[in-house]
Amino acid sequence: MHVPDGFINAPVSAVTGVVAAGAIAVSLRGARRELDERTAPLAGLVAAFIFAVQMLNFPVAAGTSGHLLGGALAAILVGPYTGVLCVSVVLLMQGILFADGGLTALGVNITDMAIVTTVVSYALFRGLVKVLPRTRRSITVASFVAALLSVPAAAVAFTLIYAVGGTTDIAITKVATAMIGVHVLIGIGEAVITALTVGAVVAVRPDLVYGARGLQQRLKLRVNGELVDTPAAPAAIPAPVAARSSHRTVWITGLVTSLVLAGFVSFYASASPDGLEKVAKDKGIDAKTEKHATEDSSPLAGYGVKDVSDARVSGGLAGVIGVGVTVVAGTGVFWAVRRRRTADTSSTSVPEGV
Repeated sequence: MHVPDGFINAPVSAVTGVVAAGAIAVSLRGARRELDERTAPLAGLVAAFIFAVQMLNFPVAAGTSGHLLGGALAAILVGPYTGVLCVSVVLLMQGILFADGGLTALGVNITDMAIVTTVVSYALFRGLVKVLPRTRRSITVASFVAALLSVPAAAVAFTLIYAVGGTTDIAITKVATAMIGVHVLIGIGEAVITALTVGAVVAVRPDLVYGARGLQQRLKLRVNGELVDTPAAPAAIPAPVAARSSHRTVWITGLVTSLVLAGFVSFYASASPDGLEKVAKDKGIDAKTEKHATEDSSPLAGYGVKDVSDARVSGGLAGVIGVGVTVVAGTGVFWAVRRRRTADTSSTSVPEGV
């Protein structure tokens, strides 16, 4: 759903740029409360994983594909404020290095793909978690539903932005019907990817999943050969499985998975246009699309390395480079946020007069 330059007029693009900048500023402050020494590196990895999976377009209808947006996944794994930053880092890398999503439309893309998806999905997730049993399965179910609905929510947001600042004269009802219809289907893919990823991490390290903090299970006792719950009086204890998996192992596994997805699996992704591209072409929204500013200057434009003739090698190298740059940039941002929190905590703990 990357919006290129020319879809939205300059005034509305500027307003969304201000909204995006304000949301990022708020998220930088909020992320200080979400990040610690364990989750700061994980947040950088989440950004890299989202970048990798976004390269894997999957077919959703005849001649149409979709890809992960990632807001729900990031919010549930590392927190809503950090989630906004994760997706924003990905969009920034894609816009500058890969000419994917217009530079003047960066505010539109961050508002739509980072802010809307994260806020909507995490609100739904928290609401579901409150009414569902506090189990790992409930976390996965809530992740599925939240991710599913976050995609059509982003489609609605784009439609509203287009209604105010679209550069072509297309009936908004036609745009809304087409956008929401196809993105409900894309939302199913988003939900599956999000639920599988969250479920996998919760299974081995629930303590690393922001949305699963406080997840507890009753201590089991064996009585006459059967496992039974302990009485309610003793406090429930965190699942012991968390202690059996190394944080470093999770990080390395995630990075290797991201590299394989971007460097190898991406070659087999659907070549069909994604939901927004298909709707834009069918409805004429793309009539005033402008050429990307870095299309000719970036060696990675179009997710391929220039001067590498083999398409498989070119795309694979571009994917690996993208994952590497994103994980470095993301981890750097989140470590800086974490260090700022530590510095603020230290300054407020100094006794008066010392």
